[in-house]
Amino acid sequence: MSLRITPLTDPDRSATSYRLAWLASEADGHPVGSAFLRLFTDAGQEHLTELTVEVHPAERRRGFGSRLLDAAVDSARKDGRRSVVAQAEAGTPGDAFLAARGFRKVLTLTYARLPLADVDLAALAKDIEQPRPGYRLRSWQGTVPDEFAETFAGSRRAMDDMPMDDTDYGTVSWDVDRVRAAARAIEARGDLLHTVVAVDESDGSIAGFTELVVPGGGRGDGQHYGTGVLPEHRGHGLGRWMKAESVRQARERYPELGGLLTDTADSNTHMRRINDRLGYAPTHTSFEYQLDL
Repeated sequence: MSLRITPLTDPDRSATSYRLAWLASEADGHPVGSAFLRLFTDAGQEHLTELTVEVHPAERRRGFGSRLLDAAVDSARKDGRRSVVAQAEAGTPGDAFLAARGFRKVLTLTYARLPLADVDLAALAKDIEQPRPGYRLRSWQGTVPDEFAETFAGSRRAMDDMPMDDTDYGTVSWDVDRVRAAARAIEARGDLLHTVVAVDESDGSIAGFTELVVPGGGRGDGQHYGTGVLPEHRGHGLGRWMKAESVRQARERYPELGGLLTDTADSNTHMRRINDRLGYAPTHTSFEYQLDL
C-alpha cells in the first residue's frame, strides 16, 4: 500500500483558534480521508486541541486513519499541547478506533431532539406564564443589544461549572468583544442566533441565558448552543423558564422548522430533567475521548 499524507492550508481561523488539515490519498492521487486539528489560542485553553478524522467507509481498516491520526498528534506535540480531544458516536467505527489508539473516554453526551410539531403550546404557555418573582424574560436576535452587552458577557460565567467530567477543557473567558464576535460568526455563515435571558429586576443584570441557532432558511432543525444560570440565581426554575420561551418563539416564528436539537452531558442531571419535561427525546449517545500527550 502506497499512501501519501499531504498537509493542507486551512482558512478556518478565528480570534480564539485555528485549524491544521491533512489529506490522505493513494499513490494515484485518489483521496481516501482527511484530518483536522483545531488548536485553541485563548488563555486558559492553550493546552487543548480538537481532532476530527474521516476515512471513506470503503477504505477503512487499511491504516489510513492511523496515519492521519499520527500526523495530527505529532503536530499537537510539536506545538507543546497537552490534550487532544475527539468525539465519536457510541458503537461506531470511530468509537472503536479512538479507544484502540490510546484515547480514554472522559465524557458521555446524550443527544436529543424536540419535534416542534409535537409541542403543546398551551402547556408551554402555562409554564412560561408561571411567575418567577424578581425576574423577567427578555430576548433578541443576533448580536446582544448595547444595553445588555456588559451584563450578558458577565453572565457567561454561568457555564464555568458546566459538568465536563474528566475532560481537560480548561477555562474560557468572555468579554463583550468575544460575545459580539461569536454572534457575527453565526451571522456570517447565514444562520440566525436567538437569545432568551432572565433579567434580575433588582438591578437589571442578566441572571441566565439560553441560545438557539436556527438555519437561515428557517427549515431543518435548530441547535441549542447553551443554557446557563449564574450560581447566585439558581433554584428559581430560570433554566426551564428560558428554554421553554426559546421553544415557544421557535415554534411561532418558524413554521417550517422541523425540530430543536440539544446535547447534554449524562452527569448534568438538572438539564436532562429540563429537556425531558419539555419533550426532548434521546436520539443517540456520543463519547468525548481524550489523549494525554
